[in-house]
This record gives sequence, C-alpha cells and structure tokens, in this order.
Amino acid sequence: MTQPLIGLTLDSDEGSLNSKGGVSKTARYQLRANYAEAMAVAGGMPVGLPHAECAAEAYADRLDALVVTGGAFDVDPALFGAESKHATVSLKPGRTGFELAVTQAMLKRKKPVLGICGGEQLLNVILGGTLVQHIEDEIEDSLLHEQPNPRNQPGHAVAVTPGSLLHRVTGTTEIKVNSAHHQAVKSVGPGVVVNAVAKDGVIEGIEDPRLPFCLGVQWHPEYRITEGDRKLFQALVAAAEKR
Repeated sequence: MTQPLIGLTLDSDEGSLNSKGGVSKTARYQLRANYAEAMAVAGGMPVGLPHAECAAEAYADRLDALVVTGGAFDVDPALFGAESKHATVSLKPGRTGFELAVTQAMLKRKKPVLGICGGEQLLNVILGGTLVQHIEDEIEDSLLHEQPNPRNQPGHAVAVTPGSLLHRVTGTTEIKVNSAHHQAVKSVGPGVVVNAVAKDGVIEGIEDPRLPFCLGVQWHPEYRITEGDRKLFQALVAAAEKR
C-alpha cells in the first residue's frame, strides 16, 4: 500500500546579518526532526510545506493529511477579534497566513488535520474560537505551562474527555504531557468539542466531530513520551488511508 502523504508546516527564520546570530545569514525554513520521525514511524510519508500561500489549494489536493506544527510565535489576536495585543505576543505573519490558507483548504476537503501546540491554537481560531493571550495573566493559580524540565519529560497531566475522538484514539482518560506554551484556547467555536483539560482549567485539546478527523492538542506528541502520543500519529495515518 502506498504511504499516505502527510504535510508538515515548516517554521521560518529570516536569518541574521550577523553570522553569530543563527545558523544562516539568510532566510530559511526549518522543522524539528522528531516531527518527521514520528510521522514516518507511524506509517506516513512526511513532506515539509514551504509558505507558498498561493499554492495552498494545490497542496490540499495532493496531501492525504496535514500536521500544523508548533513554533515559538503566536496567532495574531486580530484574527479572533481581540482589540489589543499582549506585550508577550510575537507574530510571524507569513507563516500564519500560509497555515491559515492550507488548513482551511484541507478542512474544506474534509481531509485529516492534526494541530500541535500553536497549530492547535490556529485550528481553534479557524473553527471560530478565541485564545488566552498570556496564561499567567488570565488564569488564576495556573500551572507552569512553560515547563522548566526537558521537553522529552512530562510537565503535567491532562484529563481526556470520555467519548471524544482523543479518548477513542488514546484509550485513556488521562495523559501526562509536555508543556511549552504561554497561550491557550479560551473559547471554542460552535460545534467544537473540548477533549482535554489541565488541572488548572486550561484547555489542552479540541476536536470537531462534524469532520472525519479534525483534532488539536496543546502539548507536543512528536516527542512520543507516552503511548497516547504515538497513537495520535497512528490515528492520523489511519484516517488518511481511509480516504
């Protein structure tokens, strides 16, 4: 059987005129290897997607599924109707514009989509939801969602909503997750389901049951620190193969 083609959104770096400022002096795309490795181990054929917004529809025609990856930047608050931007918010308009276009194109075709960390937040906005711009300012007694320990270790646990797609995929009502975010889902759009919540009330996962596979998680399952993380990628591949 031909491996399903799984698109992975790339991060972007404008480079630095100072050679000590980064890997390259010029703009480049980049992707942590564990995203591609997790996808390949699960049986998919990972392919990185350059930020050609004009090619979003063509990408969506060819791809069998999409992973909207995370990154050290934020969704523009203007996209969910916020009147102000928190001082901690950092934007990458080019990347966000592309990810919006390609995710919308995939959802229009009812093709499987998995949003990870910032990708989950973008998916939530596309589906009509809003975001907490800075957890520590909006959530009283919040956990350390920017965990101090390494990313390949859990930072806290999340409660999985019984009966949700996430529950059916992972087979558990609790997952220990790694945590690397200062923003989170605030409200979900009409018909969207919250599928995971941290002890402090922060939403950690969403899904749209109106679509065959449309799921977002706030943590980074590409590190595969639990069996539930591995099952997420396996489920995405399985959904792609059903098309």
